[in-house]
This record gives sequence, C-alpha cells and structure tokens, in this order.
Amino acid sequence: MRIEVAGSPEYLIDCNCSICRRYGALWAFYELRQSRIEGAAEHADGYIWGEKTISTFHCRHCGCVTHWEPLALRPDSKFSINARLLEPSAIEGVRVRRFDGADSWSYLD
Repeated sequence: MRIEVAGSPEYLIDCNCSICRRYGALWAFYELRQSRIEGAAEHADGYIWGEKTISTFHCRHCGCVTHWEPLALRPDSKFSINARLLEPSAIEGVRVRRFDGADSWSYLD
C-alpha cells in the first residue's frame, strides 16, 4: 500500500480516545482530494466503530495502523495518516497537539 500526501502537516494530533490510545497513533491530517491512496483494497482492512463516521485501516501484512478515511465523502473531506509510520525526520519540528477524544472532545493545549 502507498499513501501520497502534499507536504508536511500543519500539526500532529495525539488523541486519548479508547482506540487511538490503544493504537498508539499520532495523526497527520490531509485533504483527501489532494492525496492518493494506492493498494488499500488489496493490502488493508478497515475497522468501523463508535458513531460509524470513519474507517480505520491497518495493513494486512504487518498489522500497523496506517490511516483512517471518512465514510461519507464530501468535497472538503479530510483523512489522516498515522505519522508514526513516517521517518522521524519527516515530522521533526511539527507541533503535536493533544486532543481529548475520551471526554471533552477538545484540544488540551
């Protein structure tokens, strides 16, 4: 599977909701229309939970959580990749924002 995005993210999100906490993901958001995902159908499985608004994907080969996509696509739809899969130099210096997805649904910084 290959995911191509345009440049570095503005910031990264460290969410404490039950699934993000367990995945250990660090999310980088991008506009879906400015990105390209190849091979997800053949190499990734999606998981839909909670309010059923997104599908979170993991690689069938290594098990790593790769990204999530919205189930309802709109022209301004965003998706997120797990930045922990990137080389550290690719996200060096990018601000990490803490998000309280477990309780208040707001940023903690």
